[in-house]
Amino acid sequence: MPIRRATQVRTTTASAALLILMALVAAACGGKKPPVARPAPPPPLAAPAAAASRPGPPEPLVEPTVVPPEPVKDDAIASASLDDLNRNSPLKPVFFDLDSSELGAEAQAVLNANTAALKRYATWTVTIEGHCDERGTAEYNLALGERRAIAARAYLVSLGIPADRLRTVSYGKEFPFDPGHDEAAWSKNRRAHFVITVK
Repeated sequence: MPIRRATQVRTTTASAALLILMALVAAACGGKKPPVARPAPPPPLAAPAAAASRPGPPEPLVEPTVVPPEPVKDDAIASASLDDLNRNSPLKPVFFDLDSSELGAEAQAVLNANTAALKRYATWTVTIEGHCDERGTAEYNLALGERRAIAARAYLVSLGIPADRLRTVSYGKEFPFDPGHDEAAWSKNRRAHFVITVK
């Protein structure tokens, strides 16, 4: 009999514990709705000093407005014929070293002045002629003359002259500026020459 009583006590104790647990669960759930998820409140605003130290959004990029230049009036250059313009051209030639198409400081200064004239007379179209001295083959000098004309054109474009106003041509050694056969003549023939073709 004692074994049976011990088993009954254990069963009764376990049943009681189970009943208490069920009562607790029922009390916890009884009549209460499950919790509803609520959105988190916004973070507190930063202090004005902290906001001032933060970089703001970048300023919008404003493209400069390009206003076409007004036609030049009552100007001896503007009213001259193409022949007169090219005979007394405001566009000066640039000169190069032997076998070179590099623009030195002096050539760049001349091109800067030519740029100012081309900006003032914005309707002009110009042909840049590449020339060489008499030394070297005709083919070599044609290629070198072309590189010289292109170098002058690229520099003018980099200063804001529209590329469609500038043409290039190479004459190599065919049209020397000075017909002499010494360095004094050759240095004048190694050049990029500017011809105004449209006013």
